[in-house]
Amino acid sequence: MEIILRNAIVSDCEAMLVLVNELALYEKAPQEVTITLAQFTDAGFGKNPVWQAFVAEVKGVIVGFALFYVRFSTWKGRQLYLEDFIVTEAMRGKGIGKLLFEHTIKEAKQKGYASMVWQVLDWNQPALNFYAKYQSSTEAGWLNASLSKKQLDEFTI
Repeated sequence: MEIILRNAIVSDCEAMLVLVNELALYEKAPQEVTITLAQFTDAGFGKNPVWQAFVAEVKGVIVGFALFYVRFSTWKGRQLYLEDFIVTEAMRGKGIGKLLFEHTIKEAKQKGYASMVWQVLDWNQPALNFYAKYQSSTEAGWLNASLSKKQLDEFTI
């Protein structure tokens, strides 16, 4: 099986968003994906793109991707933030995730970033096992916090 890794292009966005929804279903939060294809595409390829991605193709079909952006830490400097990393369920266990993840590590190294960071759910044992192969660290004590679009819209000064 030939696996092609390449930079994502505009025409990949629809297939990538299908995988985003597959990931959300796996993470038991399908209702949380509210972005439209137009918004997703604009955020990656519009006037002010904020993300980049590598896609994995098999026989012309996108079967996985790693989507990332630059994050800045006042303590550490520039970091590559891996927002989403997914291989479609039918293609897992074939080395595609390893290729994507290591390609993303190379990107962080080549750009001279201080680190590469991501989040993983504490119950996602397959992902935790995968990251352990790279001797990654997980941080205890930090909680995710956010304000939803609705909360932002309702905020008044």
